[in-house]
Amino acid sequence: MVSDIFAVSASWSRSVIEFADGLDPWMQTAAEWGTDLFLGVFAILFLMAWWRARSVSSRLVGLALFAPVATVIAYAVSRTIKSFFEQLRPCQAMTDLNTIATCDPIGDWSFPSNHAAIAGAAAAAVIVAWRRFAVVAAVFAVLEAFSRVFVGAHYPHDVTVGLLVGALVATLVSLLAARPMTAVVDKLAQNDRLRPLLLTEDAAHGPQAERTRENAHSDA
Repeated sequence: MVSDIFAVSASWSRSVIEFADGLDPWMQTAAEWGTDLFLGVFAILFLMAWWRARSVSSRLVGLALFAPVATVIAYAVSRTIKSFFEQLRPCQAMTDLNTIATCDPIGDWSFPSNHAAIAGAAAAAVIVAWRRFAVVAAVFAVLEAFSRVFVGAHYPHDVTVGLLVGALVATLVSLLAARPMTAVVDKLAQNDRLRPLLLTEDAAHGPQAERTRENAHSDA
């Protein structure tokens, strides 16, 4: 079963790489740049989620601020999983093909894709903090994953598992961190200098803030 999945994945990867090899040089360069630039989009989404959360509640601010941390944790999990597998990258295994990306040396293994794990984690963390941006975050995560196949760095199953691992880990740790991060934001917001960076006046004194404080007292 596993060998069948790998065979199909390798066949798809070969088809994509051959297609990419026939593109104009400027398109190949754009694809190579894009595979890293797509990750930069998530940094912008993190900032947008934090800025928007300031006008809603301390809980969402906490989730938005924790999003980069959740992404780093998911990346660490992906790297740990990768250390247990020694799967060659497409560019290492299919030497008859020309890939857009420079091929990494043997020992830098393929499964799962760390880039896809980062994208999946970042998208999930953004969605937890800002559900209305789910479609945009998911689209960029998929684009990042596909770009890794397109440039010849990974197989489709590498990026699929990477996306799933990243999303699952980031979602789990974000939800676990929601309550303590809310308490941290509420505590920091008591400082007059920090409050504007964390909560707008409406959010700091609105009904949502009152409910958060009441829940904190009841849990104490």
